[in-house]
Amino acid sequence: MNSFSIALLIIGVTFDLFGCIGLIRLPDIYNRLQSATKCVTLGTCSILLSLFIHYGFTPVGIKALIAIPLLFFAATVGAHALSRGSYIYGIKMTDKTIRDDYKKEFKK
Repeated sequence: MNSFSIALLIIGVTFDLFGCIGLIRLPDIYNRLQSATKCVTLGTCSILLSLFIHYGFTPVGIKALIAIPLLFFAATVGAHALSRGSYIYGIKMTDKTIRDDYKKEFKK
């Protein structure tokens, strides 16, 4: 295996691990979604890129390359929809939250 693809694989697994730890440790749904979206998307995209570098333009490599933008856009749009829906539903933010961007949009 190429050393660059191994490095990307290790980086990806590390980011996925940090995303999973963030899901357990962070206080509310909004922070957990941020952790899951940013860390896991970057981690999984790194793993898929390492697969593409290792396998090249074979069917496995091309599928990995196609999956990267699909995963990137689906995860970010899905996390935004979940956080917006949670806010509309009335799930409260933690007391430590500094900024509320939806407050102006959804005045009750």
